[in-house]
Amino acid sequence: MQDVIIIGCGVVGAACAYRLSRFRLRLTVLEALSDVAGGTTKANSAILHAGYDPEPGTLMARLNVEGVRLAEEICAKLDVPYRKTGSLVLAFDEKDRSCLRTLLARGEKNGVTGLHLLSGDEARALEPELSGEVQEALLAPSAAIVNPWEYALAMAETAVRNGAELHLSCPVTAITREGDGFAVTTPKGVFHSQYIINAAGVHADNVHELIGKKNFTIRPAKGEYYLLDKSEGTRVSRVIFQCPDPKGKGVLVSPTVHGNLIVGPTAEPSGPEDTSNTAQGLQKVRDLAVRSVPGVRFRENIRNFAGVRASSDRGDFILEESPAVPGFFNAAGICSPGLSAAPTIADELTALLAEKGLALEEKEEFIDTRRRVRFHELDDGARNALIAADPRYGRVICRCETVTEGEIIACLRAPIPPASINGVKRRVGAGMGRCQGGFCGPRVQEILARELGVPPEAVPLEEPGSYILTGETKEAWT
Repeated sequence: MQDVIIIGCGVVGAACAYRLSRFRLRLTVLEALSDVAGGTTKANSAILHAGYDPEPGTLMARLNVEGVRLAEEICAKLDVPYRKTGSLVLAFDEKDRSCLRTLLARGEKNGVTGLHLLSGDEARALEPELSGEVQEALLAPSAAIVNPWEYALAMAETAVRNGAELHLSCPVTAITREGDGFAVTTPKGVFHSQYIINAAGVHADNVHELIGKKNFTIRPAKGEYYLLDKSEGTRVSRVIFQCPDPKGKGVLVSPTVHGNLIVGPTAEPSGPEDTSNTAQGLQKVRDLAVRSVPGVRFRENIRNFAGVRASSDRGDFILEESPAVPGFFNAAGICSPGLSAAPTIADELTALLAEKGLALEEKEEFIDTRRRVRFHELDDGARNALIAADPRYGRVICRCETVTEGEIIACLRAPIPPASINGVKRRVGAGMGRCQGGFCGPRVQEILARELGVPPEAVPLEEPGSYILTGETKEAWT
C-alpha cells in the first residue's frame, strides 16, 4: 500500500513527486507515456511568466509569482538551463495601451515586482528589432525562460533518487475504492494507495471519471510553433508578447535557453492528441509575429511542432479534493501559467493532503542536488580531463550541438533513462540542432541498441511502435 499515487508525470506530476519525496512517504508515479514530460510539458513556449496576466483572486494569480521564484531556486539546485530574460508586452494602438494599463494593475495586485511602462522608443532601445509601430510596452523584469522537459525530468529524477517509484508506459485503466484507499489498475498490475493526485493533463477529466462523477471538462487547445536556427537566436533578448486575447497570451517571439528563437503559438480547439501542424496555423503564426518583430527570418526554420494545452471549462486551475471521492485530488486545467506555477501547485496539493490527514515527516537525508556534464559548455582543460578519464567524451555524436557519446552513456545510467531516440534528444540535445538528427540519429540509435541490448530495429523514435527500421531487405539491388 502506497501513501500517494500520482497519475501523470508532466511538469505538475513531477513537481508533486519532487515535493512529496522530501517526506517519509511511500510514493508512486504512474505515467501513460514512455517518458517523463511527454505531453504538454515537452511542447510549449518554455516561458516562466511574470504573473501580470491572471485575473487577481484566481489560483493562477496566487500561484504564479511564487512559482516563478521557486523555479529559479529549483533550476539552480538541479542544474536545469534557466535564464531570467524579462518580457515585453507590446501596444500598437490605443486599445492595446489600455490593455497594458490593465495588465500593470493586475500585476501589481498579484505581487509582480518591477513592472513599468515604456514608450515605443524606450522599448526599441532595449530591443532594436521591434516594429516601428510599437507605441508603448509593459516591461516585466522577472519573466524567464527555461528548458521545460529537463525541468520536469530533473524534479522526477530527484524524486526517484529519494525513493519514489516511477512506472512509465503505465496508463491507468480503472480506479476503484478499496477500504479507505484506492486500487489503481494498469497494464503493469494493480497499485494500491491511500491517496491519489490526478495530474493527467489533457486526460485529467477522463481519469477523474474513472472513480467519480463528472464535475469538470478539459477543453484541449492546440498551439503551433516555429523553432528557428541559432542564427536567429539573438534577434531579441527578451520574451516579446502582444496583448492577450480570450484564447491566451497570443503569438510570442522569444529566445530559448538553447540559443534558438521560438515563435508561436496559435490557440485553436483540438483533440487531446492532435499535435499536427497545419498550413493555416503556421501562416497565422508568421503573420502575427512579424507585427512585433518584422525582421524574423522564417527561412531559418529548423522545426515546426504543436502542443496541446489542458484548458478547462472553469477557466482556472482545479486544485481540490474531488467532492464525491474523498482522498482523490485533482490537479487539472493546468494551462498557462502551469509551467510557471508548477512548484506552488505542488505545495498547494501537499497542504491539501496534510489537511486530509497525510503525515508529513521530513527526511534528514533528502538529496536536493543534481549535476550533469554539458561538454559544449566546458573549456579545453575540462574537456581534456574528461576525455582522459573516459575516452567516450572524445567522440562527438551530434555535431550541431557538440554532444558526445559519453553524455549519451551518462543519461542511460541516470535514474530515469531514455528508451527512445527522442528521449536521448531531450536529455542531452543530440538531434536538436540545424540538421535535426539527420547526421546523429543513426548513431544515437546504434548506441541505444548496443547499451540496451536490443536490435536496432527495436529502438523507437518516441513511443513504442514509432520505429525507424523494420528489418533488412532480402533482395539485391539490380
